[in-house]
Amino acid sequence: MKKILLGMALIASLASCTSTERGAGIGAASGAIIGGVATNSVGGAAVGAVIGGTAGALIGNADRSGYCVYRDRHGRRYEARCN
Repeated sequence: MKKILLGMALIASLASCTSTERGAGIGAASGAIIGGVATNSVGGAAVGAVIGGTAGALIGNADRSGYCVYRDRHGRRYEARCN
């Protein structure tokens, strides 16, 4: 029961965030877990959290409302207004 309540609290805390904030939070949590497991130290978890948070924020910031990502016939990606 405690795990369910903790999970609901974490999900609820991200519900009102922007996509950049949500990406940073998820990236930091994932990076901390991966860094901690990989190095078996708190320092590794901290480094993983910083790297994951930065990457998550960049990915979350890339989402532009009203724009879609397309590929041309050569495989290059570009953004344009959604149809």
